[in-house]
Amino acid sequence: MTRKPRAIVAPVEIAPAARMGLVELSVADLGRSLDYWQGAIGLQTLAREGGTATLGADTPLLRLVEEPGARPDAGYTGLYHVALLVPDRPSLARFLAHAARERLPLQGLSDHAVSEAIYLRDPDLHGIEVYADRPREQWDGRVMELMTTLPLDVESLFGELDDPQAEPFEGLPDGTTMGHVHFRVGDVDETVGFYRDVLGMGLTAQLGAAAAFLGAGGYHHHVGANTWESRGAGPAGNGFARLRRATLLLPDDEERDGIAARVADAGQEPETHPDGILVFDPSGNALLLGSL
Repeated sequence: MTRKPRAIVAPVEIAPAARMGLVELSVADLGRSLDYWQGAIGLQTLAREGGTATLGADTPLLRLVEEPGARPDAGYTGLYHVALLVPDRPSLARFLAHAARERLPLQGLSDHAVSEAIYLRDPDLHGIEVYADRPREQWDGRVMELMTTLPLDVESLFGELDDPQAEPFEGLPDGTTMGHVHFRVGDVDETVGFYRDVLGMGLTAQLGAAAAFLGAGGYHHHVGANTWESRGAGPAGNGFARLRRATLLLPDDEERDGIAARVADAGQEPETHPDGILVFDPSGNALLLGSL
């Protein structure tokens, strides 16, 4: 990052316990995708029926829906990456040791001051981040000052393990969650207007018209949004491997319904869904409002 982000106080506040949940993606070949998400990333298949599979650690995190022949959705709004939050730094070190042994193609290794992260892409070019947070007391209330992008100190991370070359990897551990979802959007200010002013997330950092980061309960971010590949674009349709929807989990139905009412007041008609209430951000990214 070339300049310090700025923070803005939200006029309404989402429940502090709100967090991201299951993300649903379409993929061109379900078998190929399962091989990658299980073997490379280390998720388990929790359920499979026809052309749909649900994966996770001890809880569901990802649903894949096969759309044969679907093409990567570069240039559209949609998913920039899903971010799988592992419980601690040794878990991240074990994942990196596994990636090194298996020679997995990596997109980046970054220290964000608030977290340490490893970036990859699946066979459909869906972005993936596997990360561990730094202790909250190191960044709480100072995200706008601290969050940055520096090279990951791999030697320090591997110092969490006795022998990185021999450290077993049995998949992402129990306690792994969907830490955040980073979207490609058409306009950052419109996106902030939705997630901050309508949903009530706090804007923790913003890089002008290029990117913004928002979260609940003071977390460094549950939602990221950028225009680096999608400024002025719209969502991909059928025929593309794309984000079908992300899930925002609220503490209870009352909180969920209150947010849906705010969306309706803003001029959008929320859609009833078997698993919650479906709304859309200004870039057409689908967000399912669910309950914990």
